Amino acid sequence: MRSLSDFIEWYLKGLLTEATEGMIRLQRRELAEMFECAPSQINYVLDTRFTLDRGYLVETRRGGGGYIRIVRLAFRTGHDFLSVLDETIGDQITSSRAEGLLQRLQEEGFLELDECVFIKAVLDKETIKVPQNHGNTVRASLLKAMLALLFRE
Repeated sequence: MRSLSDFIEWYLKGLLTEATEGMIRLQRRELAEMFECAPSQINYVLDTRFTLDRGYLVETRRGGGGYIRIVRLAFRTGHDFLSVLDETIGDQITSSRAEGLLQRLQEEGFLELDECVFIKAVLDKETIKVPQNHGNTVRASLLKAMLALLFRE
């Protein structure tokens, strides 16, 4: 069973797919009324499902004339693709940021579903049995190595 957050995410992604400029602009209040929820539910979806790691830039302006603008960012492929991934991952990455990045790579056609599932299993905190303060560093290192292998030209 899908949650309200799933439906809001699906709706917004559908609007982005149809948008000719690659961005949409909405009123938070109208969106909340459409889904019969509190505006905080819209904020939750934006904060958790439309992050930079997942390839979205969200701008919000509060108040009477306030709005939400969501822009879908695309990876630029080419010679520096692995460098961009390396910079995006950095020296440490949390589980949620890694999952967001993997989802984005899958949505943009860089990874297949089975590759994402495999990588997520390797990066899971239950798989990485190191002291808690080192897990994000190990996760970043493993993710970089796996993506470098998959995207090697």
